[in-house]
Amino acid sequence: MSRLIRIEIDDSAIPPATPEMEQERRVAVFDLIEDNSFAVPGRDGQPAQDGPFVLDLAVREGRLVFDLNTEADEKVAEFHLSLGPFRQVVKDYFQICESYFDAVKKLPPAQIEAIDMARRGIHNEGARTLQERLEGKADLDIDTARRLFTLICALLPQG
Repeated sequence: MSRLIRIEIDDSAIPPATPEMEQERRVAVFDLIEDNSFAVPGRDGQPAQDGPFVLDLAVREGRLVFDLNTEADEKVAEFHLSLGPFRQVVKDYFQICESYFDAVKKLPPAQIEAIDMARRGIHNEGARTLQERLEGKADLDIDTARRLFTLICALLPQG
């Protein structure tokens, strides 16, 4: 049961989401809940925490906050990650997504595929950055990291 079963988003400290951003968030949360692997290792002599977990995700004071609780609402952990290591990859991801959406409208399939491969590469880079930033705090597989990175992108203003 090392998994996330619910994700709550506190977006009170960021600009209001556009309808498109809201849809991205809903899809990202749905995908995460459907399939994820998220474990909290033991720290400071404490045993590993048992899941399943509820994740409250927020951006506060320029930091990404992961607030983890049990299903019974007992505090498990809270992680604050600087957004600095994510800024460039998120910017690159938004730019390549924009290029991809433009390409779909007017370029041949081979060029669309090349842009899509680049988009997936940047997405994987963001997922690896997230895994590195959570090292020792949470263990997640690459697919879960990819889905969380998508959600992080949907929380941040574009551009």
